Amino acid sequence: MVEMKIIKGDATSPQAKGPKIVAHVCNDVGGWGKGFVLALSRRWPEPERDFRQWHRARAGNDFGLGATRLIQVTPDVWVANMVGQHGLKPGSAGPPVRYDAIGACLATVGREALRRKASVHMPRIGCGLAGGTWERIEPLVTASLCERDVAVTVYDFDERPTMGSWLC
Repeated sequence: MVEMKIIKGDATSPQAKGPKIVAHVCNDVGGWGKGFVLALSRRWPEPERDFRQWHRARAGNDFGLGATRLIQVTPDVWVANMVGQHGLKPGSAGPPVRYDAIGACLATVGREALRRKASVHMPRIGCGLAGGTWERIEPLVTASLCERDVAVTVYDFDERPTMGSWLC
């Protein structure tokens, strides 16, 4: 098992050599415009474009809670769009985060990381707009990635006002 690293920095600028996967949580209603996705879109247009196309064609594909798509953005970097949030706002069922869906997404990311011999980089997924807690997310990351010997770096961005509320 490898230890998870938590550092200050920007998950869209992964600090590692070799292949890298930048993982983040998306919603299941096709919304892309707040939180960490803004930083992704500023860095690479491909993840947003793919997410919107994936959502538009959802009647004929696997789009939905627990689904993951990897989009190559440079020769050695992929972005994992992980659908782990139901809706956009808290409701009678609580916050939009869906821990079981995030667990399924992370299992997919783990398989892909092993296949590509990649490290995984992420903000504290599911803790911002999705309304989850790191205490519930961290064990999912550990089980799906660290226990499978996938190197994981979690980034705490230190300029919250400019990035929105995507950090815990």
